[in-house]
Amino acid sequence: MRLKTSLLKEPKHKELVSCVGWTSADELYSCGDDHQILKWNLLNGETSLVVKLPDDTYPIDLHWFPKNVGSKKQGQSDMFVITSSDGKFHLISKLGRVEKSVDAHSGAVLAGRWNYDGTALVTAGEDGHIKIWSKSGMLRSTLAQNGLPVYSVAWGPDSEKVLYPVGKQLIIKPLQPSSKVLQWKAHEGVILKVDWNPVNDLILSAGEDCKYKVWDSYGRALYSSTSHEYPITSVSWAPDGDLFAVGSFHTLRLCDKTGWSYALEKPNTGSIFSLTWSIDGTQVAGACGNGHVIFAHVIEQHWEWKNFEVTLTKRRAMQVRNVINDAVDLLEFRDRVIKASLKYGHLVVSTSLQCYVFSTKNWNTPLIFDLKEGTVSLILQCERHFLLVDGGSLFLYSYEGRLISSPKVPGMRTDILNAQTVSLSNDTIAMKDKTDEKLIYLFDALSGKPLGDGKPLAHKIEVVEIALDQGGPAIERKIAFVDKNRDLYISTVRRLGKEQKAVKIGSMVHTLAWSDLSNILCGIQDNRFTVWYYPNVAYVDKELLPKTISEKDGSEYTKSPQIVSFVGNRVTIRRSDGSLVHTNISPYPAIIHDYITASKWDEAVRLCRFVKEQTTWACLAAMAITNKDMSTAEIAYAAIGEIDKVQYINSIKDLPSKESRLAHIQLFSGNFQDAEAIILQAGLIYQAIQLNIDSYNWERALELAVKHKTHVDTVLAYRQKYLNDLNKKETNKRFLQYAEGVEVDWEKIRAKIELELVKERERASTGPLGPSTRSSISLQH
Repeated sequence: MRLKTSLLKEPKHKELVSCVGWTSADELYSCGDDHQILKWNLLNGETSLVVKLPDDTYPIDLHWFPKNVGSKKQGQSDMFVITSSDGKFHLISKLGRVEKSVDAHSGAVLAGRWNYDGTALVTAGEDGHIKIWSKSGMLRSTLAQNGLPVYSVAWGPDSEKVLYPVGKQLIIKPLQPSSKVLQWKAHEGVILKVDWNPVNDLILSAGEDCKYKVWDSYGRALYSSTSHEYPITSVSWAPDGDLFAVGSFHTLRLCDKTGWSYALEKPNTGSIFSLTWSIDGTQVAGACGNGHVIFAHVIEQHWEWKNFEVTLTKRRAMQVRNVINDAVDLLEFRDRVIKASLKYGHLVVSTSLQCYVFSTKNWNTPLIFDLKEGTVSLILQCERHFLLVDGGSLFLYSYEGRLISSPKVPGMRTDILNAQTVSLSNDTIAMKDKTDEKLIYLFDALSGKPLGDGKPLAHKIEVVEIALDQGGPAIERKIAFVDKNRDLYISTVRRLGKEQKAVKIGSMVHTLAWSDLSNILCGIQDNRFTVWYYPNVAYVDKELLPKTISEKDGSEYTKSPQIVSFVGNRVTIRRSDGSLVHTNISPYPAIIHDYITASKWDEAVRLCRFVKEQTTWACLAAMAITNKDMSTAEIAYAAIGEIDKVQYINSIKDLPSKESRLAHIQLFSGNFQDAEAIILQAGLIYQAIQLNIDSYNWERALELAVKHKTHVDTVLAYRQKYLNDLNKKETNKRFLQYAEGVEVDWEKIRAKIELELVKERERASTGPLGPSTRSSISLQH
């Protein structure tokens, strides 16, 4: 990836250009010390004068009123704010009419920024004050007073916090007076520019120490550049948060969000005082010290999938190369390419007007349809369909171009969604809520309606990253998510009326990805590359979890690596210096996943015997329990030396009725309530009571006995024996109450238990429901 820069032969401004701002993807306004505001039309290459400011007004910063995507109130978006050296800020219409000038600071107003919904304006001054204004220019509050000039300012993603530099310090100050202020030393010289991206929640800073740095919102350093030749005078995030641009004297740099540099240009510009990205994120404009405005387009973006690699060679052209036979195809588009994604045998490309869907089998005849807004900020793909985030909405399309659904969340800001906060599978869409980051919304992909009772999945602390698995049936869909503590959890998506808790399966996880075919999860935790070959084991036999995991040293990936893709058994990881590293995982667990999906149990057992690895046997054991194949489970548990579990499985196989066997399989997995419900539904009251006695759930055992008026003496007898063994006396009032009128006779109790077992055997063979009906009810439950 690199920047293609363009400069006019002669500058349009007579003095230095101080600030620039885009109105649309093809129109830019610039201001300079020559007091002129110029409009640049990139379609026809024309430049026109909008307004000439008074001779004593030197503009310093410019910011357009935000375009509220999807909003009908577009009137005010045709307005921008200019801050100037005379202590004022000016609200100016698109046509150049100065609507209002406000005396804001003593000394120059060095920065001004609208918040994301356009309800407030923040200004920073040479006097060290930070002030908040209404959109009409009325002073709301003075947020801070510092002894040094504040050269830059940025809003937090939720518009509830403001970031600004004071000398060498960075400060995050909430608007709420009682909230805690975060402050840390960031640079060795005065900080000149800051930016805070709402999508990735990362902060950029640049200073006179000739360095630019990347921080998270807690003030932790993620990246620090080497020292440049000159002070860094400007930094700016691309709208989607994947890239940022850095400007200095005769220097323009394109960087990845993790900090490393894609490209370095050395244009003849003087210092670049201000950088700003176009709305679609395809180009950046810079205000130059020699009167020029520099434009730079992002080209040579790269996408890979299996044996295909796609490169954006020009703004409207792509090259596709098949590395197997070296065949090359050229794809040309009517408009400039904004976003693209290559996965699952399809290339999806969005331009400013249309969406193109190419099949990797045929590059000549793409499917083309028009876009609603033409401002696609995210494309996600799964095997059967793809998701576009376009304007203020989400649209799910099939690869034939048919609109399937458009899920909606009230109050959701779609412009800040990214691949870490939205996930897609064949049957489910998951989305993290930005207003309450503990919630994950789940939608049915085909209807766009919320799953289950419509309530989101709630976690106890903020969620950072989410990912849906891709294989298997919809009923078994799982979501993996990492929270703020970097703990990895897995949860079922379709809960069917019962609350299923998320289960923790890893800690200190920095990045994760599901395989594109099988439900195998990989991640990097601490300095180890970890693969969870069957994460569902957490719901079946959690003690088996460590045996289904493969780990290897990941120190070669250096600090903060990112998993780029997980295709087949190959994982691609991007290191913190930008280089790509490929690693392969064992292919056998994925083959076992395929065998179990096709119910080929004998083939799975033969493969495990051939491979002779503990992980494959452990995966097979867990899969067998999930699918209630106890014969295979017995073989697999024996192979990994879990003798106690083999004995328990043998005891399950000897139970007389199918309901009892199903219940004890649930009990084996720790699902006590499900086990009890299966037995009660089958009318086996004594077995349910005995289940609770064996688990020392005395209150529940007595409750069932009293409710069904049977085996009260059995419960009391076992309770008394339990207390005698512990040398304790009965203190529970309910047990004391029922013990008064009940005589405990062990001979009668044993006879009754034997009779119950005989009845169960008879029911199993010729029960009132019939064996097939009963088992289907149990399985559904």
